Amino acid sequence: MSRMLIVHHTPSPSVHSMLQAVKSGATDDAIEGVEVAVRAALSANPADVLEADAYLLGTPANLGYISGALKHFFDQIYYPCLDETIGRPFGVFLHGNSDTGGAERAIEEITTGLQWHRAAKTVSVIDKPTRTDLDACWDLGATLAAGLTLNEP
Repeated sequence: MSRMLIVHHTPSPSVHSMLQAVKSGATDDAIEGVEVAVRAALSANPADVLEADAYLLGTPANLGYISGALKHFFDQIYYPCLDETIGRPFGVFLHGNSDTGGAERAIEEITTGLQWHRAAKTVSVIDKPTRTDLDACWDLGATLAAGLTLNEP
């Protein structure tokens, strides 16, 4: 069975609703053979990352950057997971009040260093998520999870 890890920092109702939509898509009954683990960024650890086959990362854009919690996650897992997770797929969902560009660039730089492979387009939401935004989050979760089933024997 494949395993997808969702790592998130969801301090606001907007980011929390995006997380719920991502999780709903990833755990849809039509997708079989994928276990989904959800961890807060401050509690996720290298073992969680090493046990997973794909990653979904969610964060608010704070002052033009990823949340401190997600940065802490990356600081904790970077070197312990560097060689073991090369080429693994990932996706991202971001929320900002005015801009998410800096947060997206930060994740791009870190995941490039980890040599992870972006498996789906980033979902970036400004202001309160709309139904369309939440549907895009659902699609993100489902896409990443369904992609793992392609590698199952």
